[in-house]
Amino acid sequence: MLLGFEHVGTTTIDLDRAIAFYCGLLGLTVALRKHYDRGEVAFLDTGSGMLEVACPIADVARSRDVPPHEAGLRHLTFAFDSLDPIVARLEAAGFPMIEGPRAAYYNEVLKRLAFTRDPDGILVELVERADGR
Repeated sequence: MLLGFEHVGTTTIDLDRAIAFYCGLLGLTVALRKHYDRGEVAFLDTGSGMLEVACPIADVARSRDVPPHEAGLRHLTFAFDSLDPIVARLEAAGFPMIEGPRAAYYNEVLKRLAFTRDPDGILVELVERADGR
């Protein structure tokens, strides 16, 4: 029996910088931070699933977008009760919105959305859920 969504994994160039973005700006909390033989990893909790962020001992290139004709993860999405305060906080910290805030196309599940990038270039979607979700 499925219990729920557990986590998605990403890679970062700088774990402290990633934690500052996801925890300091978006509000996730550090559930675990641990060194291992190939680097360091942190599990950042949203309250309904986690983001695993690995920081290997290696040269890590900035993230690239997955082309439309290629399978892969397109973005990370985080839900907020209101977009305006989080958008203002991110923009004040130097993370401009790439798109939005605007009304969502899939208004059956989402009300409003905006897109920015994390410090490693990963596309991050910020949403307000549709009423009743």
